Amino acid sequence: MSTPADSPSLLLVDDDNAFCEVMAKALRRRGFEVTVAHDVESASRLAEEEPPEYALVDLKMPGDSGLALVRHLNALEPATRIVMLTGYAGIATAVEAIKLGATHYLAKPVDADEVVAAFSKAEGNASIPVAPTPLTMNRLEWEHIQRVLGEHDGNISATARALNMHRRTLQRKLAKSPPRNQG
Repeated sequence: MSTPADSPSLLLVDDDNAFCEVMAKALRRRGFEVTVAHDVESASRLAEEEPPEYALVDLKMPGDSGLALVRHLNALEPATRIVMLTGYAGIATAVEAIKLGATHYLAKPVDADEVVAAFSKAEGNASIPVAPTPLTMNRLEWEHIQRVLGEHDGNISATARALNMHRRTLQRKLAKSPPRNQG
């Protein structure tokens, strides 16, 4: 059996305590030395002390979004394998996460095996099927909001101004689950 010194370090960042507890336990069983943080600020401090080999980062947390942490982790140690995890999956955030240094992007719910598999994926999959229908108007709106939100580093007020939308209206739209791509 490996010792903690032999185990690869993994930083798990999510504001959901129950999820962190379950995922950390599962990842430890798979051989990782797991450190948990519940926001970008504390995760940044931990990473500055010792950059992790792997990071599992939630997109939507109080304060800064996980995108800011992906950028910070990549700047600290470009070799860190980062998987962005979200219950608010969108094209814009996936693209931004990858551009900022994430290795992979997964939509919740996920299990530890999916996470471990995502860490090991080094290349894209050219055989992924193309969707047979275009995005619905609701999904297009969601994607556009996510893109603008990413451009403003998760700042709700700046995003609302850029979209010429009331801040509360934007918050209501963001609180909803992303629309499915069905008419």
